Amino acid sequence: MAARKVEDSARAIDTDGATLDGTAEGTLFPKPEERAPPPKPHYHGHRERLRQRLLRGGTEPLEDYELLELILQAAQTRRDTKPIAKALLDRFRSLGGVLGAPPEELRAVAGMGDVSAVQIKATHAVVARMLREEVKKQPVLSSWKQVIDYVRAAMAHERTEQFRILFLDKKNILLRDEVQQRGTVDHAPVYPREVVKRALELGASALILVHNHPSGDPTPSRADIDMTKDVQKAAAALGLLVHDHIVIGRRGHASLKTLGLM
Repeated sequence: MAARKVEDSARAIDTDGATLDGTAEGTLFPKPEERAPPPKPHYHGHRERLRQRLLRGGTEPLEDYELLELILQAAQTRRDTKPIAKALLDRFRSLGGVLGAPPEELRAVAGMGDVSAVQIKATHAVVARMLREEVKKQPVLSSWKQVIDYVRAAMAHERTEQFRILFLDKKNILLRDEVQQRGTVDHAPVYPREVVKRALELGASALILVHNHPSGDPTPSRADIDMTKDVQKAAAALGLLVHDHIVIGRRGHASLKTLGLM
């Protein structure tokens, strides 16, 4: 009789209809096969909706942070990437700023690791190469917008100065695109003889000089103007043309030729 009272007392302690012994009224410790599957993370449905929006309506309706979400999802399959995407845009101010950021700065954002940084840098490289392919399809001087789009994508968000040269053939078709010098935050050394030497090695007939201002302001400096004239002089001595010198910044670009500075 006492044992029966203990059993009844044990059964009575459950307050939501379950019992401790797994009888018909329920159990606090259900068998594994009786347990409900864990709920899916809240972002799973969001991911699928985002993918479907892109597939049905293209990329134009998507916000910048949503495009970043999709990029990051390939690297982070078990994490909500929306907060990370928004943090990246807050840190780097624009989609171009995110794509152009160095890997070490990307990794400094909460939730970012090596794989996510690689995913973003690979996307940046794909964009830049696609634009370069467009430049190669026709004479450079008749596709100036494509040239500007390409060099801005490649250089506008670099943290240090780069000096790039577009080498052209007699028909002004792009032969080679090379970064010849990398410098500091406000200077990249340029050696006119090396520029001309490389042009001759490639069989180029003309050049377009390009460099970036990490400050964001593309206004040519006095040093930029003087260097351009030195390269022009060295090139002219060997029958090479310098069509232009473009300065790239986050806030736009400047053409020394258009400005009458060469």
